[in-house]
Amino acid sequence: QVQLVESGGGLVQTGGSLRLSCAASGRTFTAWIMGWFRRTPGLEREFVASISASGSDILYGDSVKGRFTISRDNAKNTVYLQMNSLKPEDTALYYCMPKARATSGWRLEYRGRGTQVTVSS
Repeated sequence: QVQLVESGGGLVQTGGSLRLSCAASGRTFTAWIMGWFRRTPGLEREFVASISASGSDILYGDSVKGRFTISRDNAKNTVYLQMNSLKPEDTALYYCMPKARATSGWRLEYRGRGTQVTVSS
């Protein structure tokens, strides 16, 4: 079983930066692919970024490419999302989820409560 706790959200002005963290419990963290997603009133789930277990394979959603960076520290059981050049449309609840392999589904049952990011114009 995996428990995920997101943190690092807050209120920031347009153009600002935030660094989100997703801390995981459980010995299997290093085996999981980890993903960041966000939810807005108009969109239940938008893919933001994902990172493979080793950190060698990374994907980004089109709306965040070039501005966000995902990373992980397996020794700390934590995955990060560095968000730069933030825009008002980045305002959302951000949360992380794991999956076992590239072809499997995201494990919704392990989703954390999320951390709110609000970008003011």
